[in-house]
Amino acid sequence: MISKALALEVLNAALATGGDYAEIYVEETTPESFMLENGKVESVGSPQGYGCGLRILNGLRSVYGYTSDLSKKSLLALAEKLSASYEGERKITVEKIGNGRYKKHSFVETHLRDVPAEEKIDYLREISQIISGVDPRIVRVQTGLTCAVKNIDLFVAEGPEATHFHNIEERSRLFMIAIAAGAEGFETYFNGPGTTAGWEFFTKTLDYKKLAKETGEKAVMMLTAKECPSGRYTVVIKNGWGGVLFHEACGHPLEASSTSKGLSVFSDSIGKPIASPCVSAWDDGTIENEWGTSDIDSEGVPTQKNELIRDGICVGFMVDRFSARRMDGIKANGTSRRQSYRYCPTSRMSNTYIAAGKDDPEDIIKDTPLGIYVANFGGGSVNPTTGEFNFSASEAYIIRDGKICEPVKGCTLIGTGQEVLMQIDRVGNDLALGQGNCGAASGSVPVNVGQPTIRLKEITVGGRGGKLE
Repeated sequence: MISKALALEVLNAALATGGDYAEIYVEETTPESFMLENGKVESVGSPQGYGCGLRILNGLRSVYGYTSDLSKKSLLALAEKLSASYEGERKITVEKIGNGRYKKHSFVETHLRDVPAEEKIDYLREISQIISGVDPRIVRVQTGLTCAVKNIDLFVAEGPEATHFHNIEERSRLFMIAIAAGAEGFETYFNGPGTTAGWEFFTKTLDYKKLAKETGEKAVMMLTAKECPSGRYTVVIKNGWGGVLFHEACGHPLEASSTSKGLSVFSDSIGKPIASPCVSAWDDGTIENEWGTSDIDSEGVPTQKNELIRDGICVGFMVDRFSARRMDGIKANGTSRRQSYRYCPTSRMSNTYIAAGKDDPEDIIKDTPLGIYVANFGGGSVNPTTGEFNFSASEAYIIRDGKICEPVKGCTLIGTGQEVLMQIDRVGNDLALGQGNCGAASGSVPVNVGQPTIRLKEITVGGRGGKLE
């Protein structure tokens, strides 16, 4: 890490040619991972890394660079090289560095790195045994546990007094994958709960035995699933990980990195209806110990609960400092994120979800005579400029006479973000979150997606089966 005295020199060197904002992001990362294949240890890793990213803003121009050499000579050379992008006169001289304050949102009882390796391996081996014991058709089981601790120093200057933030982030995630083999091929099922809490989450909060059994059972179940019908159907989407559809199709177009440039379908939507009146949505980086939670963002702005949609009306975006310069009267709201010091930060989601409604999830199913029930999603893609998306369901069923019936495979939902938001006509009261990683311009960052059970009146379903009857 670097001293305040050195940070002061670097900031002034960066601002020498007219920059109106400079930011030093210093990061030391200590990751750890354990991976087992069919109960046998495949890999154990604990590489360490550190480096520094430097950004200078001048109006609507931005330059960014990084180095893994934290010596004074290297950092000053980086600052001088980047500042050479501008040709003006100094606007800011940084005279001192004060300490920034923020509220903590994550609390750890037992750090994973303090737990003996043998205990973590035994934990993963137990999960592997539960999965493989579900059915002899399960031919391969992968289990893993990862943890990354980031020690961050952030120096932000936009006036004579810069601000220093020191923060430590710890994130851990469990992986379990079951692969089943049958007469018609292979089926895979995945679960991956994550947290910013410690070992206590995996051993006390999480029902890992139930989750492991479910992972094996779902892989086997999909072996006998029929091909999904295709056409325009009513679709009910389960709570939790089902929120990935909203994340991709609607969340990304609400990030200021797109909206501020007019590149999003929702760029001019503030105050306008973009969803059914029963839909409200938030991005909340403050939920205690959640996977996407942080105390401050990558620009030193405290994270907060940001309202995106209220009763169908667009009321806000996720805004970083640089994008805010293009948006009159709108300030950064703690949503700037990056994978590491190698990436320039920008607006990103954290814990993003459709808020709970008033409907009983069972009633939503009962009130659907014929349709598709999507319980889990696999891959997908979206174009934030047009809002067009397609998502494949890794677990789906037919709904007949208000009951969830036989499983189907090869189910794909096709549409646009604008369409899917307006098609939601029922919202359950069972909000849940699911963990994942989201890749975009500033790298891959941990995010929670979420929603209660929702129903889409009608959407295009792609599949290789016949008509749904």
